[in-house]
Amino acid sequence: MLSMLPVPVVTIGLLLCSNLFMTFAWYGHLRFPKVTLLHIIIISWLIAFFEYCFQVPANRIGFGYFSAAELKTIQEVISLSIFMIFSVVYLGEPLKWNYILGFGLIMLAAFVIFHEW
Repeated sequence: MLSMLPVPVVTIGLLLCSNLFMTFAWYGHLRFPKVTLLHIIIISWLIAFFEYCFQVPANRIGFGYFSAAELKTIQEVISLSIFMIFSVVYLGEPLKWNYILGFGLIMLAAFVIFHEW
Protein backbone atom coordinates (compact mmCIF):
# COMPACT_ATOMS: atom_id res chain seq x y z
CA MET A 1 0.00 0.00 0.00
CA LEU A 2 2.83 2.43 0.86
CA SER A 3 4.37 1.80 -2.57
CA MET A 4 1.24 3.25 -4.18
CA LEU A 5 1.80 6.63 -2.56
CA PRO A 6 4.34 9.20 -3.78
CA VAL A 7 7.77 8.96 -2.10
CA PRO A 8 7.52 12.41 -0.46
CA VAL A 9 4.15 11.54 1.11
CA VAL A 10 5.42 8.23 2.50
CA THR A 11 8.70 9.74 3.69
CA ILE A 12 7.11 12.71 5.43
CA GLY A 13 4.34 10.56 6.91
CA LEU A 14 6.86 8.12 8.38
CA LEU A 15 8.98 10.98 9.71
CA LEU A 16 5.91 12.50 11.38
CA CYS A 17 5.19 9.20 13.14
CA SER A 18 8.83 8.79 14.05
CA ASN A 19 9.04 12.23 15.60
CA LEU A 20 5.90 11.75 17.65
CA PHE A 21 7.52 8.72 19.29
CA MET A 22 10.89 10.49 19.61
CA THR A 23 9.36 13.50 21.32
CA PHE A 24 7.58 11.34 23.88
CA ALA A 25 10.70 9.20 24.41
CA TRP A 26 12.90 12.23 25.03
CA TYR A 27 10.53 14.62 26.79
CA GLY A 28 7.34 12.81 27.83
CA HIS A 29 8.85 11.79 31.15
CA LEU A 30 9.22 15.41 32.27
CA ARG A 31 5.65 15.29 33.57
CA PHE A 32 6.60 12.41 35.88
CA PRO A 33 9.46 13.69 38.07
CA LYS A 34 8.83 11.10 40.80
CA VAL A 35 9.49 8.11 38.52
CA THR A 36 13.03 6.82 38.98
CA LEU A 37 15.61 7.64 36.34
CA LEU A 38 16.24 3.94 35.63
CA HIS A 39 12.55 3.39 34.89
CA ILE A 40 12.44 6.48 32.69
CA ILE A 41 15.46 5.29 30.72
CA ILE A 42 13.94 1.85 30.14
CA ILE A 43 10.56 3.28 29.14
CA SER A 44 12.21 5.84 26.86
CA TRP A 45 14.23 3.12 25.14
CA LEU A 46 11.09 1.09 24.57
CA ILE A 47 9.36 4.11 23.03
CA ALA A 48 12.47 4.90 20.96
CA PHE A 49 12.29 1.41 19.42
CA PHE A 50 9.08 2.46 17.67
CA GLU A 51 10.66 5.73 16.63
CA TYR A 52 13.35 3.76 14.81
CA CYS A 53 10.71 1.53 13.20
CA PHE A 54 9.47 4.64 11.39
CA GLN A 55 12.69 6.65 11.03
CA VAL A 56 14.79 4.00 9.32
CA PRO A 57 12.21 3.16 6.63
CA ALA A 58 11.55 6.88 6.08
CA ASN A 59 15.21 7.48 5.34
CA ARG A 60 15.53 4.30 3.26
CA ILE A 61 12.47 5.12 1.16
CA GLY A 62 13.21 8.84 0.88
CA PHE A 63 16.91 8.59 0.02
CA GLY A 64 17.40 8.97 -3.69
CA TYR A 65 14.34 11.14 -4.08
CA PHE A 66 15.76 13.42 -1.38
CA SER A 67 19.44 13.92 -0.61
CA ALA A 68 20.68 13.05 2.88
CA ALA A 69 20.86 16.76 3.71
CA GLU A 70 17.27 17.25 2.57
CA LEU A 71 16.09 14.24 4.61
CA LYS A 72 17.78 15.64 7.71
CA THR A 73 16.26 19.06 7.08
CA ILE A 74 12.77 17.59 6.73
CA GLN A 75 13.30 15.62 9.94
CA GLU A 76 14.42 18.71 11.87
CA VAL A 77 11.53 20.86 10.65
CA ILE A 78 9.06 18.10 11.58
CA SER A 79 10.79 17.57 14.92
CA LEU A 80 10.61 21.24 15.86
CA SER A 81 7.02 21.55 14.64
CA ILE A 82 5.92 18.60 16.77
CA PHE A 83 7.97 19.80 19.72
CA MET A 84 6.41 23.28 19.64
CA ILE A 85 2.94 21.75 19.83
CA PHE A 86 4.04 19.15 22.41
CA SER A 87 5.64 21.70 24.73
CA VAL A 88 2.51 23.86 24.75
CA VAL A 89 -0.17 21.13 24.85
CA TYR A 90 1.53 18.35 26.86
CA LEU A 91 4.02 20.24 29.03
CA GLY A 92 1.95 23.42 29.38
CA GLU A 93 4.82 25.74 28.47
CA PRO A 94 4.21 29.10 26.82
CA LEU A 95 5.12 29.61 23.17
CA LYS A 96 7.38 32.68 23.28
CA TRP A 97 8.03 35.09 20.44
CA ASN A 98 11.72 34.21 20.28
CA TYR A 99 10.86 30.50 19.84
CA ILE A 100 8.64 31.41 16.91
CA LEU A 101 11.30 33.67 15.41
CA GLY A 102 13.95 30.98 15.81
CA PHE A 103 11.69 28.44 14.16
CA GLY A 104 11.07 30.89 11.33
CA LEU A 105 14.82 31.16 10.80
CA ILE A 106 15.05 27.37 10.64
CA MET A 107 12.28 27.39 8.03
CA LEU A 108 14.35 29.95 6.11
CA ALA A 109 17.32 27.59 6.32
CA ALA A 110 15.11 24.79 4.94
CA PHE A 111 14.16 27.05 2.04
CA VAL A 112 17.85 27.67 1.31
CA ILE A 113 18.61 23.93 1.41
CA PHE A 114 15.73 22.97 -0.91
CA HIS A 115 16.06 25.89 -3.33
CA GLU A 116 17.94 25.25 -6.55
CA TRP A 117 20.56 27.97 -6.85
